[in-house]
Amino acid sequence: MGRVKPKFIKSLAEKLLETYPDRFTESFEENKKAVAELTDIPSKTVRNKVAGYITRLVKRRKAREKAEQAA
Repeated sequence: MGRVKPKFIKSLAEKLLETYPDRFTESFEENKKAVAELTDIPSKTVRNKVAGYITRLVKRRKAREKAEQAA
């Protein structure tokens, strides 16, 4: 099982993904740079957690789309 993320990290990540869906990919490194550009989060740890959660959401979305196409 994974680690539980705080609500503020999840809500910020979902808001960023909703606002800028084309800026994020399945690459954590690219997402980390995009989060740094789009927000003013001073903490590197929080910024990385947000980028990691966005990466996870993007991968889930791609897998769901792929499963729907196969069915």
